[in-house]
Amino acid sequence: MKIYDKLYIDGQWVESHANQMIDVINPATEEVAGRTALADKVDVDNAVQAARRAFNSWSRTSAEERADYISKLADALTKRVDEMTHTITTEMGTTLAFSREVQVEDPIDALAKHADRAALLDHEIEIGNATAVREPVGVCAFINPWNYPLHQMIGKVAPALAAGCTMVVKPSENTPLHAFLLAEAIDEIGLPAGVFNLVNGTGPEVGEPLCTHPEVDMVSFTGSTRAGVRISQAAAPTIKRVCLELGGKSPFLICEDADLETAVKLGVDDVMLNSGQTCTALTRMLVPAARYEEAVEIAKTYTESLKVGDPTEEDTFLGPMASQMQMETVQRYIGIGVEEGARLVTGGLERPAGLDKGYYVRPTIFADVNNQMTIAREEIFGPVLCMIPYQNEAEALEIANDTPYGLAARVWSEDKTKAETLARQIRAGQVYINDGFWNNEAPFGGYKQSGNGRELGNFGVEEFFETKALIR
Repeated sequence: MKIYDKLYIDGQWVESHANQMIDVINPATEEVAGRTALADKVDVDNAVQAARRAFNSWSRTSAEERADYISKLADALTKRVDEMTHTITTEMGTTLAFSREVQVEDPIDALAKHADRAALLDHEIEIGNATAVREPVGVCAFINPWNYPLHQMIGKVAPALAAGCTMVVKPSENTPLHAFLLAEAIDEIGLPAGVFNLVNGTGPEVGEPLCTHPEVDMVSFTGSTRAGVRISQAAAPTIKRVCLELGGKSPFLICEDADLETAVKLGVDDVMLNSGQTCTALTRMLVPAARYEEAVEIAKTYTESLKVGDPTEEDTFLGPMASQMQMETVQRYIGIGVEEGARLVTGGLERPAGLDKGYYVRPTIFADVNNQMTIAREEIFGPVLCMIPYQNEAEALEIANDTPYGLAARVWSEDKTKAETLARQIRAGQVYINDGFWNNEAPFGGYKQSGNGRELGNFGVEEFFETKALIR
C-alpha cells in the first residue's frame, strides 16, 4: 500500500492543514490500495501564494532553461515507467498494457515534445508601428480527471512550463497516487520552488477555492460538462481565463462503401478501450440501413470475444470501471436503454461471469437506437455502444451533428476524398478519417458543450499566453 501523508507546496513536502487522509480503492479488488493527504482551502491558499511568489522569476527564465527542465522531467518520468504503470492500473483498473502505452508512455512523449515549444514565448510579430509580444498568463489552477490521469495532467503541466507559468495542480481524489509520483519526479529535478504545487482533495474543498482565488489567473479543467459549468460560474467574478475539456457523445459515420468488418471492429475497440471511460469514445455508430444488420452481427460477435477481467492479466481487454459510483452510473444507463426500447444485442446489467468482486460491467451493444433516446444523447462513460441506422449521408450528417457535444468523430469510406468532405461537415474538435490514429501534436478540444480552448501541440501552449502590443 502506498501512503502519501504530505502535500507538495513551495518545493517542499508539507503537512496538510486539513490533517485528513483519504483511501484510494483498487476497483478490481475493492480493497484499499493507498492513502493520500487531503487539502483544504488553507492549503490551497498556501499553494497559490507559493505559485504567485515564484511567477516573477520563472516567467523571466530563458527558453533554454525551461526546455531543459521539461527534458529533465521527461527523463525522470521515463525512469518511473514501470512504477507509474502499476500505480495507474492499481488506482484506476486500466489493463497493464494500456496503462503502459497510453496512460504513461504517451504522456511522457507529449511532455518531451514541449521542450522545443518553450521558444514560442519569445515569438514576436511586427505590425506597422507596433510589436506584438507574448507573456505568460500567470498562476494556473489545474483540475484533473480520473480517466486519463497522467495524460490530462501532462496536457496542462507541459504547456504551462513551456509558457513560463506557475501552477497549482489538483488530481482527482479517486486516482491521486500517480500525481504524487509526478511531484516526486519534479522535486528530483530541482524545479524552482513554487512553480509546481500539488494539493489533493475534493471539488468543494479544493477545486472551488482554486476557481475563486483572486491570485489565480487561469483555470484549466477536464471532466464533465456539468462540472465545467460550475467551474465557469465560480471563475466568472474574477474574470479568469477558463479552458475546459468536457464531455462527448461522438459519432462514427460508416459509409456504405466501407470495409464494414474492419470499421465496425475498430469502432467497438474505440468504445471498449479503457472500459469505455474515454471522453472521445465513438459511442454512436452510424451505419447505412442497407448494411445495418450485418454491422450489428459483427459488433456482437467481436464484443463477445473481448475478455473482461483482472487488469493485470495479459489477455484482458476490459478491466473494471474506475469506481463503484461509475459502475452504478453505467448500469443505470443500460437500464434506461432497455426501458426506452433499444434492442440489447449483447451485455446488459448482469455482472460478467466469474467476477464476484470489482466494479465490472459487461461490454454492451444496443441496436435499434434513435438519436432522441437518452442513451444516444447523454454521455454514459462506460463500455456501451449505440448503433443507429441512416438512409443517406445527408441524414447521417444531421444525426452526427444533432448533439449538444462536439469533441470527436470518425468517418470511414473507401473514397478518402468523400470521407474528408464529410469530416469537414461534422462540428467536432477532432475528426478521424478511416483508420487515422491519435497524434500528440494535434490540437485537442471540443465544440459546443464539449468545452473551449485546446490542449497539446503549439495550439495548447497558446492557451497560456497573454498578448501585449508595444506601440511606438
